Amino acid sequence: MTNSDAKLCLGMISGTSVDGIDVAITRIAGHGQGATLDLVAFETVPYPDDLRAELLGIYDDTANAVARLCSLNFAVGEQFAAAALKVCRTNDVDAATLEVIGSHGQTVWHQPAADPGWLLSTPSTLQIGEPAVIAARTGVTTIGDFRVADMAAGGQGAPLAPYMDWVVFTEPVKGTCVQNIGGIGNVTWLPPGATVDDVRAFDTGPGNILIDGVMTLLTNGAQTYDRDGAVAAAGAVDDALLAGLLRDPYLDQPPPKTTGREYYGQAMCRDLLAKTGLAEGALTNADPATRTQAASLIATVTAYTARSIADAYRRWLPGDASIGRVLVNGGGSRNPTLMRMLGELLAPVPVTATDEAGVNADAKEAMLFALMAHDTLAGLPTNVPGATGARRAVPLGKICQAG
Repeated sequence: MTNSDAKLCLGMISGTSVDGIDVAITRIAGHGQGATLDLVAFETVPYPDDLRAELLGIYDDTANAVARLCSLNFAVGEQFAAAALKVCRTNDVDAATLEVIGSHGQTVWHQPAADPGWLLSTPSTLQIGEPAVIAARTGVTTIGDFRVADMAAGGQGAPLAPYMDWVVFTEPVKGTCVQNIGGIGNVTWLPPGATVDDVRAFDTGPGNILIDGVMTLLTNGAQTYDRDGAVAAAGAVDDALLAGLLRDPYLDQPPPKTTGREYYGQAMCRDLLAKTGLAEGALTNADPATRTQAASLIATVTAYTARSIADAYRRWLPGDASIGRVLVNGGGSRNPTLMRMLGELLAPVPVTATDEAGVNADAKEAMLFALMAHDTLAGLPTNVPGATGARRAVPLGKICQAG
């Protein structure tokens, strides 16, 4: 990229899987659909074990939950700041040359609709990782808390990925589905030559969250994901269990819709073990039959993710949609078994990682927040109302000056 106006921007996110902080340093020239992005550096910085355990444990143990959450907001902010500085340092980037840092933070609760069981419940969302801490530690203007402005405008605060998808992947004659498979799955539909008003997107359901959660339970924490889809590949899908999973009420809900760990969480994973009669640690059991049954459960939840995505396309995308390609990013794009299942379900439409379209599938979501921060700083709207249900397009994020 030779544009003299190009700026170095850093984007960060930790997803629903809570496995680490994705950091992308991105050179950006132009704004909106005229922007071009060049990935300079990318790294995933793992959470310290104690911090990850606290982030996951806050869902299971409510003792002192408010005080713990307050401290976590600052502790995660410190961790994000350290991750940003580490990636700058290891890639010989002076943090002082960054125009802006965009930090999604760590979602701890996402509630797109009021809970009828609680009088004061309201649509709301909470991401932690205090951006003021990041700005103070790095010396760089930081934009965070991206979802709340969309919710204030009547949207669900998610998905946010459609903004970058529209900027980068819109083609003049080919319709494109961009499928993120992180903890949660979400799709962006880009009709040929799409304007931002044409874009549609929604959460399809589980991404890796059930695969990761069940793997963690079946190995007593020794494996937190199915590396290369190897366990699923060795198992046989339980058709009866899969049919039950596909009766999930979320899948029947029309867009706009979003979901998260508060729905597809550890409770569901434990329930799956109970339904199949498997004990925690079953994949480490000496009994071959037990290990085979455990592998079958991983195969089934992997198939569930693939089916929920493919079925969502058929049910909720425009009836005249002509899908020319499906591009996948996120951890699921690195799971050959999941990608094979999805490809078989969507054939003859080609299903490939976004790498094939020139965007690192692991770095894409972190690059999104670099782009959103860059464009928000210019005062541009960065939500996509057709995806979130917001009444209007608005700039997203709260700006924290470095001081």
